[in-house]
Amino acid sequence: MRWVRFFLGGLLIPCCFAAVRTLGILVQAADPASSWLISPTGLLMAGGFFLWLFFYIALPRPLRAYVLAHELSHALWGLLHGRRVSQLRVSRQGGSVRIENPNTLIVLAPYFFPFYTILVVLAYGIGSIFTDLTSWRPVWLAAVGLTWGFHVTFTVSALLDHQSDIQKVGHLFSYTFIFWLNALGLALWLVAVGPASLLDLGTTLARESWVAARFCGETLATAAIWIYNKIDPASV
Repeated sequence: MRWVRFFLGGLLIPCCFAAVRTLGILVQAADPASSWLISPTGLLMAGGFFLWLFFYIALPRPLRAYVLAHELSHALWGLLHGRRVSQLRVSRQGGSVRIENPNTLIVLAPYFFPFYTILVVLAYGIGSIFTDLTSWRPVWLAAVGLTWGFHVTFTVSALLDHQSDIQKVGHLFSYTFIFWLNALGLALWLVAVGPASLLDLGTTLARESWVAARFCGETLATAAIWIYNKIDPASV
């Protein structure tokens, strides 16, 4: 099973490039009239992200908040898959949750599921039902960037700490799968709080995935031909 995940991890590499390209296109399309190199929407999200980086570096890190989000992500995805969840424990030193027969998505959930960003998007969606939040859109976009920055910094820190979750699934598959879903997740949050639609996301992702797959295929074919031409037939 591990070699299958390794193979799938390799296949996900062009998908990662496609997801990043899709995200960039959606950010720029959010402000089509803008002549800036980076759209105002992108600047707002980046502003929130870098504000969090300042907090992360300059202030005491809210480890308990991260551990809570980490374990709740495991638990939530366990419940979504119909697993029995029990014995949730959270402290500054770490946490744990008991989940019956966890699958790959449950194991990797904390690394691709930005728990607090989800709460921000849900709050925006619920608030929009009762009132017009258009004038507050910059605040929501900055909040998405800030909470996603929280997710990214703690995720990178956790991954550098040789997590047992990653060792269970396999490194190549885990890293590419996490990167891919994080990029797609950020694109979905942009759709949720911005003017882009799911159709825009789907069509752009499909187009960019095809471009990335074709590029990778052509590159591999060129490399194979070059290697073949370098082989001395007399030594075969």
